[in-house]
Amino acid sequence: MNTARRTLTGGATLLWTALAVVPLYWVVVTSLRGRTDFTTASPLALPGHPTLDNYRTVLDGDFTTYLLNSVVVTAATVAVTVVVALMAAFSIVRYTSRWSRLAFRLYLLGLAIPLQAVIIPVYLLIIRMQMYDSLLAIVLPSAAFALPVTVMILVGFLRDIPRSLFEAMVVDGAGDWRMLLSLVAPMARPALVTVAVYDGLQVWNGFLFPLILTQSGDKAVLPLALTLYRGEFGINVPATMAAVVLSTLPMLVVFVLARRQLVAGLTAGFSK
Repeated sequence: MNTARRTLTGGATLLWTALAVVPLYWVVVTSLRGRTDFTTASPLALPGHPTLDNYRTVLDGDFTTYLLNSVVVTAATVAVTVVVALMAAFSIVRYTSRWSRLAFRLYLLGLAIPLQAVIIPVYLLIIRMQMYDSLLAIVLPSAAFALPVTVMILVGFLRDIPRSLFEAMVVDGAGDWRMLLSLVAPMARPALVTVAVYDGLQVWNGFLFPLILTQSGDKAVLPLALTLYRGEFGINVPATMAAVVLSTLPMLVVFVLARRQLVAGLTAGFSK
């Protein structure tokens, strides 16, 4: 019985690994093929004549503009979301009043609102605020929809901070801002990194807001720009895959640099 269970578990693990790795392998290998090699060789075979021409084609275009737009939108959205969510979570945890509980429920209610259901009101609001076709039109709605889950995660983390620490700072004469900056922010660093990476991934891969709220080519972000590459290159799939690889590298670098804090934030609370 145990042998059969281990065999079944191992087979399921291998299948899941293959489902995750094979598409990534295909994207990278295809980006290194020439157009002729792509149409004649096996899809999963190593390229007979690896080339970087696809990457040169992408970089010679407007890829740097799209990359810069994505960096600006992601960084601004994450900064706004984390700062606002940290202050909101601190208020909810610090003051256990009826209003703080009501505010927390309202944030949780935001988790039940799908983005697609409110895209038309958001579009009309952006138009009336005269922000259409700007990067700010992507930043503000993205931050608003990232707040509920960010507040929920931070509230769960901040509740594990001993209340005796808050009381000690009150005795020392510390106000709310000093407690937030000197106590809460340093202790919540793993959680802040976790939500920052999570929100950054969501915004970096976001497609609907850029599609609906922008129209100029110089305001396009990478997910939207990939569709432009597909039209620009026609059937040049290797060049499109090269753009996909380049668009994933920045977030991969962020994940590698923040992996320790990310793991600490994900595992926080399991040892308590």
